[in-house]
Amino acid sequence: MHDASTHESVFDGKRRARLDEIMKRYPTKQAALLPALWMVQEAHGWVSDQAMAEVADVLELTPAYVKGVVTFYTMYHQHPVGKYFIQVCTTTPCNICGAEGVVEAFLQHTGCGELGATSKDGRYTVVEVECLGACGFATPVLVNDDFIENVTSETVPDLLERYR
Repeated sequence: MHDASTHESVFDGKRRARLDEIMKRYPTKQAALLPALWMVQEAHGWVSDQAMAEVADVLELTPAYVKGVVTFYTMYHQHPVGKYFIQVCTTTPCNICGAEGVVEAFLQHTGCGELGATSKDGRYTVVEVECLGACGFATPVLVNDDFIENVTSETVPDLLERYR
């Protein structure tokens, strides 16, 4: 992750060439907003207000419009997060199957202490999410891009061993 106090341009050099290639796939520059935001997050780990302004400039949008999109989609982080971003489904079917215990186990074993906080070592951030689309395999968890089903509070420690 990059230091939040410094800002380096996302769309210089190879990334700008990549964005130019992406924009060729769309009828307008503005249509490339979601992939452009994803590029920012890949580069910096989150999407700062300064990065939103850069995206707006490159795609000829207003910063307010870009911020509206970032705040609408839960996949974009508006603050620095841990190396491993852990999303635990806590909707009703998963709660019935023990999701709250899974959340508590993650908070305890990662050292995060509370939802949305990052562990002191910068390794983990744990959040609750609404429906990961695997109600039949409760409790599902998303760790970065890894989708894991049937997580229980008892399996959390072993699962975290993959992400040390």
